[in-house]
Amino acid sequence: MLGLVNYAKDPHSVELRELPVPDIGEEDVLFKVQAVGICGSDLHQYTGKQSWPVNYPVVLGHEFAGYVAKAGSRVSGFKEGDRVVSETAALLPADSAFIRQGLYNLEPKRLGFGYGVNGAMAPYVKVPARCLHQVPASLPLEKAALTEPCCVAYNAVCVNSRVRPGDTVAVIGPGPIGLLCTVMAKLCGAGHIIVIGIPADSKRLEVAKRIGADTILGAQGEDAAAWVKNFGDGYGVDLVVDAAGVSASLKLALDLVRPAGQITKVGWGPQPVNFSLDQLVQKAATLQGSYSHNWPIWEKVISLLATGKIDLDPILNRISPLSDWHGAFEEMHSGVIVKGVLLP
Repeated sequence: MLGLVNYAKDPHSVELRELPVPDIGEEDVLFKVQAVGICGSDLHQYTGKQSWPVNYPVVLGHEFAGYVAKAGSRVSGFKEGDRVVSETAALLPADSAFIRQGLYNLEPKRLGFGYGVNGAMAPYVKVPARCLHQVPASLPLEKAALTEPCCVAYNAVCVNSRVRPGDTVAVIGPGPIGLLCTVMAKLCGAGHIIVIGIPADSKRLEVAKRIGADTILGAQGEDAAAWVKNFGDGYGVDLVVDAAGVSASLKLALDLVRPAGQITKVGWGPQPVNFSLDQLVQKAATLQGSYSHNWPIWEKVISLLATGKIDLDPILNRISPLSDWHGAFEEMHSGVIVKGVLLP
């Protein structure tokens, strides 16, 4: 089979390679990949700018949906032909205290698809059955493939943030996760949602308006902090979701948040911060990190997708064969599209 392999740290060290169909163990399934989403982390590895260790060479892809092609002898609850999606925690240590708490997503020794073990940008991938969730017939697999980023956003906004009906929410970064966080804030009843980007984000900021943002800032170089000071009571926003891929966006978040408000940081940024955190203390604001997701979040998100309460149509802009991966990667990287899905 042909798989998309990231074979070295150097930028653009990604190519299609001939690979064997993986063998599976007693508790695994052979997963027939029907659709796989392109994540920002795939692009980071493509450009050699990731801040996490990668086990080279590795097949990219961790957002995927498809069918059970074959089930191991000890697999129960899933059978050949089932429509399924998979979580990302491919390998977990058996003695983890976090697993016992249901927080396996926070286990430091966890290895995920696409960087720690071979991922799903290939026709088949080996998946532990514990990672699987059934996909209702009403949910197209191209959209089911985006369950994972929806779960990231759900965890950030609906689980790790305090959002009450009528709250003002600012989302920094209109990439796929930021836009999905906008969707989740709307579902939670946010009264006014502000999505903030930079001029290069102009197309994505227009998408933000389509999915529920009340105000978009940054396409024309607007000063978001100044705008917020002139909005409402002038004290700032109740919640800032920092979904940008740079550390410096935290400074803007501190400027935007109101006293006793909350900042939830879900965007990765390996750069040094290089600014004072005094505002965090002075405002008595809560700074919360949010990472990944777990089983109950997946079940809720699949239900929301299947019933149409999460509408992916404005976000899913390109569906391409795996052979056209390079064009899809480049269009996502340059902001031409928000989200691409590949069909292996």
